[in-house]
Amino acid sequence: MLSCKEVSYLISAAQDRPLRVVERMQLELHLAMCKGCTNLRKQMDFLRGAIRRGPPAADDDPPADR
Repeated sequence: MLSCKEVSYLISAAQDRPLRVVERMQLELHLAMCKGCTNLRKQMDFLRGAIRRGPPAADDDPPADR
C-alpha cells in the first residue's frame, strides 16, 4: 500500500495528467482508508477550482463607503 507521502504526490500529479490504471487503483484504495489524504484531495480540488474561477470582476466589488 502507498504511503501518505506517495498519495499526496499522486493527488498532485492527477491535477496535471491522467493517472495510469494502477495509480488510480492504488490511490482509491488508500483514500478509502485514509481520512487525511481524502481531506487533502478535497482541498486540492477546491483550490484548483478557485484558481480557475479567478478573482471577481471589477463590477462585482461592493461600492466603497466614503
